[in-house]
Amino acid sequence: MPNKIAVEARNAVKVFGQGDTSHSALNDVSISIKQGEFFTLLGPSGCGKTTLLRLIAGFETPTSGQILLDGADITALPPNKRAVNTVFQSYALFPHLTVAQNVGFGLQMQGRPKAEVKATTAEMLALVKLDAMADRKISQLSGGQQQRVALARALAPKPKVLLLDEPLSALDAKLRKDMQIELKRLQHETGITFIFVTHDQEEALTMSDRIAVMSAGNILQIGAPRDIYVKPANRFVASFIGETNFLPGTTAPGGVRLDCGATVAVDGSFMPGKVTLAVRPEQVRVQGAGTAGAIPAIITNWVYFGTDTHCYLVLSDGSPVVARLQSPAMGEAGLEIGASVGVTFAPGAAQVLKD
Repeated sequence: MPNKIAVEARNAVKVFGQGDTSHSALNDVSISIKQGEFFTLLGPSGCGKTTLLRLIAGFETPTSGQILLDGADITALPPNKRAVNTVFQSYALFPHLTVAQNVGFGLQMQGRPKAEVKATTAEMLALVKLDAMADRKISQLSGGQQQRVALARALAPKPKVLLLDEPLSALDAKLRKDMQIELKRLQHETGITFIFVTHDQEEALTMSDRIAVMSAGNILQIGAPRDIYVKPANRFVASFIGETNFLPGTTAPGGVRLDCGATVAVDGSFMPGKVTLAVRPEQVRVQGAGTAGAIPAIITNWVYFGTDTHCYLVLSDGSPVVARLQSPAMGEAGLEIGASVGVTFAPGAAQVLKD
């Protein structure tokens, strides 16, 4: 069943310490993760994402609430009794064992027959494309190869759920991008539910079927990457997922009247009063000064990034705006610092946010 729930947290609360020194890491968190889903817990350090992962793994016990696996309550079960495996930031591989011995170690500890251990080890090494390195020592592998060994070892017992606690954090930028694609491939080929923890928005957007954005022990929004990026639930989500222009204004007939005096059309109706308008930089258009319907602005700087150029502007009330222009949209010669220009937004791009 495609919509079957693999993992569920019900009203999970986790408090560390007691009395005046206590700290609430999770505040009544409820979440349902589908079978075969690549689900990401995303947020800054201290938001509770790793604590929630550890509750699912069994390394921590909730102060109150329940953890369910395939509909069964596993809250009180120890980690070794759960059909769940974890890949940590540090791969915790055994340096004195070969690649194949590392992958088969967990199966041996479970008392699996030698023939099964050998066959499964070979299957997992082929899956992570390390079958040619089966007899190498861990010290002979690169960081990315060691990470794939850790993944193969975690996948070997065929867990129902694989938990990944920022496993790419130790890799360099290019290798991280390569491993993002590799992780998604592995999840697709195995069909195992992946629950991935990261503070990196690019990782979350690249790999996830759905994302839960967390802050201060709470889940602020759950949705597909595109939904969260295009329709953020509040200012925190909008600022944490990608770059965003925040423009102060007041609700007005037909839209929002910005503090600079221009009125921007928005979808929906809103209570009268002060609001914040959010517009992504790639939805900002830079026009010639005096263009009909454009908001007057002045270019304060521009930075060339190769595929695009970031143009920094300021509106008459002092509000900063960043436009991400495909290079060379106007040609850098047209982005003269101090020049007066007009700014428009793509249709439907401006979103009214709750603070």
